[in-house]
Amino acid sequence: MYQMNSESTIGDGKRSATHVSPVLPTNHRFLEPERAVKTITDMAVWEKSEAYMEYTGFIATINEAIKGKPLSVDCKVNDNVKKLLHVLEEIGKYIEEFPPVEQPQRFGNTAFREWLEKVKCNTTILLQGMLELPLQLAIPEIKVYLEESFGNATRIDYGTGHEMSFVMFLCCLYKIGFLIPEDNVSTVFLVFNKYLNIARTLQKTYRMEPAGSHGVWSLDDYQFIPFIWGSAQLVDQPKIYPPVKFLDDDIIDKYANDYMFLSCIKYIKDVKKGPFAEHSNQLWSISAVSSWSKINQGLIKMYKKEVLSKFPVVQHVLFGSLLPIRRFPINH
Repeated sequence: MYQMNSESTIGDGKRSATHVSPVLPTNHRFLEPERAVKTITDMAVWEKSEAYMEYTGFIATINEAIKGKPLSVDCKVNDNVKKLLHVLEEIGKYIEEFPPVEQPQRFGNTAFREWLEKVKCNTTILLQGMLELPLQLAIPEIKVYLEESFGNATRIDYGTGHEMSFVMFLCCLYKIGFLIPEDNVSTVFLVFNKYLNIARTLQKTYRMEPAGSHGVWSLDDYQFIPFIWGSAQLVDQPKIYPPVKFLDDDIIDKYANDYMFLSCIKYIKDVKKGPFAEHSNQLWSISAVSSWSKINQGLIKMYKKEVLSKFPVVQHVLFGSLLPIRRFPINH
């Protein structure tokens, strides 16, 4: 395996102007990320950390970039976004190689473990193909976030912590300058949406357990971010207003391919039976809110409270040089 010691630095002084990172100095030292929130008392350190500020800031920045835009919007797709999509395409294709096996238990098909093992064996090669030479020094740090994005091999489960790992992977790609602000829309509409489809395929193919689901009172068994960014898309969209319209089957069928929020609702209705108000009570309650703008802001607050402040999720978060656990400087 390609390994890197803590002395590895970025850049050789010859990087092209288009790839100069706005964030990293040329002598930046990458680190293999590791867990840092090991006890409940560490949660206070996390909530004041650079990683927390970078991560929540990234979600907010993307949120602003996609407000009012459907997935079909004509967005600029740079070469680096295409390279990233190719990596996800390859990862998605591996699913065909590992069909579910016959087994007595209903949930958690063990073929998932073989699929994930194949992903982990190939991430370094895939990322080497994606990144130009100077940025390849970042691979041992960023690949771990990608590998943790699809679920847990031991428990064969998936939840908001895995989703968070993928968003952190995207955040790292911005921090090393591989993705740039003009990629904000295509990062969500093409890359994150592609990831979401892979995650759903994995959930259905291997019948993955929800990781740490709160049952009927959680927003969704598996995801949270697409509800935040999906509600941003619906701000000032007269076609799906008032918000209660998102429960209407005709609206869902008509607009699910254009709006992430509706694609999430469609997915829930496909996999869950019974009255929506019973199996998805939180989402049903949201439908009564008067505007998408209020829903969007409310979901960001809810995410910080229900996901980012929960020790069972944050204990698995990885910290390195790009998303450090050190305290965020006040006068940054």
